[in-house]
Amino acid sequence: MANLQVTVEAPINIAFIKYWGKRAGGEKLILPANDSFSITLSTHPFRTKTSVVLRDDLEEDTLILNGEKSDVRSTPRIQSVLDYVRSTCPDELKNKRVYIVSENNFPTAAGMASSASGYCALAAALVRVFNSTANVSMLARMGSGSACRSALGGFVIWHKGEKEDGSDCVATQFVDENYWPEMQVLCAVFQGGKKNTSSTAGMQQSLQTSPLMPKRIATTVSERMRTVSEAIKARDFYAFAQIAMSESDDLQAICATTQPQIQYATEDSYAMIRLVKTYNAKKGHPTLAYTFDAGANCFLFVLEKDLPEAVAMLMQHFPTPPERFYFHDAMLLQKIQESTVPHEFENIIDYPKKPFVMLLQSPVGSGVRYLSEGESLISL
Repeated sequence: MANLQVTVEAPINIAFIKYWGKRAGGEKLILPANDSFSITLSTHPFRTKTSVVLRDDLEEDTLILNGEKSDVRSTPRIQSVLDYVRSTCPDELKNKRVYIVSENNFPTAAGMASSASGYCALAAALVRVFNSTANVSMLARMGSGSACRSALGGFVIWHKGEKEDGSDCVATQFVDENYWPEMQVLCAVFQGGKKNTSSTAGMQQSLQTSPLMPKRIATTVSERMRTVSEAIKARDFYAFAQIAMSESDDLQAICATTQPQIQYATEDSYAMIRLVKTYNAKKGHPTLAYTFDAGANCFLFVLEKDLPEAVAMLMQHFPTPPERFYFHDAMLLQKIQESTVPHEFENIIDYPKKPFVMLLQSPVGSGVRYLSEGESLISL
């Protein structure tokens, strides 16, 4: 018997081995050209929460997103997810309409993509409410590629798979969120304008025109996947940091060699890269590691013991008021406020001092979570 109402919450994730390009014939099903590797973030402070209920009194599927009604039929990816889940559910449920209420608690200013958490939450809720046999990760992927990784906690691999139907193109957990608890993730949010090129369009342009893509797909990614797996297993932050930054730099280089050229990073982004490299050089080893997606925001990896000094150093260069901090751990925030920066780490790059739009902190998170009826967004 299906559960007639389901509520879930899903996190965002950040990839350190990137998904950039779909394999031949994989555009509709979102089948990537290479494997990718990510860290799932905590659902606190930011997440997508979705409630779904099956109803007989609706003429069509209904979606209320952040308080506004959306047209499901005009959103092909949502329609694909719904079509697939109905193809894998019991016959008596196939014709039921679904009422969906979904909300993100991302501040608008964060400029962070909510598609990963959004489609993951939707997929997880639909699988349960329709009593479907579908794999949550695979179903989420049909909405947004990176969403498949948010289904699981810890360090997650999205396998590109080989089958044309995408049945082996799923995410699996490499290690759970408790394996490396010292690992922390920061996100420095910068003021970014509207992208001239969406990531969906950009990655396909790169695949077709960048001379760096063939080697990346043939050998680079598989070598990095192997090396970073060993680093994670050994909890070797130095090795992990070097791979993460090399991978991020490669994505920037690929965008620069794409025709026409793609530009996601801003002057602020490049300043952060210089700052992290200079800081690590002065420390004598990698203490911070950066990665960028298709945007200006900088994600940073850092061990918990190094976080107070690292954030204090960031504040020397990007002085940001405390009300713009969104931290999962209040104790860490207190340690940061009490931390001082050694003189040699002050003013280590020449760049105008300006605040972040916000600074986020998260430990490694636990993936999608089913909530109680009392937490539903739908009043029956």
